Amino acid sequence: MDQKIIYGGQAVIEGVMIRGMHVVSVAVRNPQGTISTHLVPINSWFNSFIRKIPLIRGILVMAETLAIGMRALTYSANIAAGEDEEFGKGSIAIMMIMSLAFAIGVFFLIPVFASKGLENLIESNLVANIFEGVIRLVLFLLYVVLIGRTEEIRRVFMYHGAEHMTVHAYEHGESLTSESVSKYPTAHPRCGTAFLLVVMLVAIIVFAFIPRDPLWWLITSRIVLLPVIAAASYEAIRLSGIYSNNPVLKLISVPGLVLQQLTTRKPNRAQIEVAIVAMQQAISHDEMQVSPKQHSN
Repeated sequence: MDQKIIYGGQAVIEGVMIRGMHVVSVAVRNPQGTISTHLVPINSWFNSFIRKIPLIRGILVMAETLAIGMRALTYSANIAAGEDEEFGKGSIAIMMIMSLAFAIGVFFLIPVFASKGLENLIESNLVANIFEGVIRLVLFLLYVVLIGRTEEIRRVFMYHGAEHMTVHAYEHGESLTSESVSKYPTAHPRCGTAFLLVVMLVAIIVFAFIPRDPLWWLITSRIVLLPVIAAASYEAIRLSGIYSNNPVLKLISVPGLVLQQLTTRKPNRAQIEVAIVAMQQAISHDEMQVSPKQHSN
């Protein structure tokens, strides 16, 4: 089956978001037990020629993921709580800024200051930088493990598994039914969590060779170079997906697949049904946008 559109998404509160070519489809199980759906048009900017430029497209994808992901999460939280009120763009922007500030503070700045003590002891920038990266990686893994212990996040991880399984079924040309989807694994190479892990690993390599003095540069470099690291990580994952049979590039996806043992859970039938609805809505809308000429190609 010729896949012209690559579908992916994320888990949200009691639901799944699927990103198509033209829309983002969100399906959420509401308190009444039925499935509420929501379609969000994708800004043409995110599908522009920029998406074809190496490295730059990684930054664009990261920005899109943050913007669309936060909007999908707020919608799902409202539906799951039985509320109709929608968050405004200002509220979403504030939450996004706070989330970014938390991530930068915990996963980038804390390791910087924690590694300063070792820097003074061994007087080696290289070792101190590597130690900083290891601390960052440990903090990230601890964070995933700790949030995974809460009941709410465990359910999100189940929807995460349902999203991956549904994408697998679509990519293998299967009809999207609970039975067909349930055959597939909960891990998928194109996973946002896998992307974050690759970012952490690439950051260790990049920052290892960055001077640590003066202190203002040490802190600034960790923030300024983050988009560059994210862009390089995106290209690495993209190459591993395109050349999945290449044994060297295939290694890139291994850490992410292992990590998904923590961030995905086997979903139940009802959760798979939600993921299928989200996927079908995205596919249906994309098919309506395809011209007869495109169909014949």
